[in-house]
Amino acid sequence: MSERFITSTLNRKDEEAEKTLRPQQFAAFPGQDKVKERLEVYVSAAKSRNEPLGHLLLSGPPGLGKTTLAYIIANEKGCSIKTSSGPVIEKPGDLAGLLTSLNEGDILFIDEIHRLNTAVEEYLYSAMEDFFIDIMIDQGPGARSVRLNIPRFTLLGATTRQGLLSAPLRTRFSLSLRLDYYAPEDLQQIVERSADILQVKIEPEGAYEIARRSRGTPRIANNLLRWTRDYAQVKAEGVVTQEIASKALTMLDIDDCGLDEMDKRILETIMERFHGGPVGLNSLSVAIGEEADTIEDVYEPYLIQEGYMMRTAQGRIATEKAWSLLGITPRGRRKPGAPPSDTPDLL
Repeated sequence: MSERFITSTLNRKDEEAEKTLRPQQFAAFPGQDKVKERLEVYVSAAKSRNEPLGHLLLSGPPGLGKTTLAYIIANEKGCSIKTSSGPVIEKPGDLAGLLTSLNEGDILFIDEIHRLNTAVEEYLYSAMEDFFIDIMIDQGPGARSVRLNIPRFTLLGATTRQGLLSAPLRTRFSLSLRLDYYAPEDLQQIVERSADILQVKIEPEGAYEIARRSRGTPRIANNLLRWTRDYAQVKAEGVVTQEIASKALTMLDIDDCGLDEMDKRILETIMERFHGGPVGLNSLSVAIGEEADTIEDVYEPYLIQEGYMMRTAQGRIATEKAWSLLGITPRGRRKPGAPPSDTPDLL
């Protein structure tokens, strides 16, 4: 049964706008200078030898540009790219269909590659090293394997959790690169470029205000730019100034440090209900009504990097910076070394 997709003109416009915001060359990709430099050397060398690229792994928090870099690599190399994601490739047959549809030198981009099914992942081993896969036909006594030769291709994997990749798969990548959070100055360039594409009138101070509240993440910066554009259109004269940007982001409960309502809720819960910690991840998840994986993947990395939270063997702890930011008096706060008030789950 064929799948039916319902879409609209508005959705198509949003998708087209999102594609145009993605740069097509390394030169138009701000930030991540070390990563870009290594990739430029890697791509140029393979291009000069007229060889397919070696397999690549891009890791880092969501929204930093892993997918964008994948398309830039394909564009700079001058080859085609096919995209999929780990959860979508459920059976070895799905992987076989993807691999056999590739041409020599093509790139297969698998997002969230750490979520690949174990059986599918094992088929990748021979595909990455020897460029063939053995597919089992039938079951039981009559089962037989058929070897399918596949063109020399490049596997480009992206993951937000590199530690969940199995060692056999991780070591088969020729180059592994990690993307880090962006500096506000780099994000300002991204905001100004996106504003130009979206035809938004924006002042440099307004672009910087959005950039410094974007948690070091381009995806968030572009989303906040769209919201600020709407706010400026309704509440002002359509020009995004520093004042307008500040008011627009304050309406979303995003403070000067880039912390949103959920960030503060996490910190306040640790401070007020668990006396500053330590508190286990599962206990924290139940207390705020949010999935543990979401806390760990979406909120924690920025809070830890910015020094608002510490992750210890006993659990999560709010730092002095967090107490100072939220202005909460640490009453009933446990002394260092005192036993926790709840049983930590050591996650």
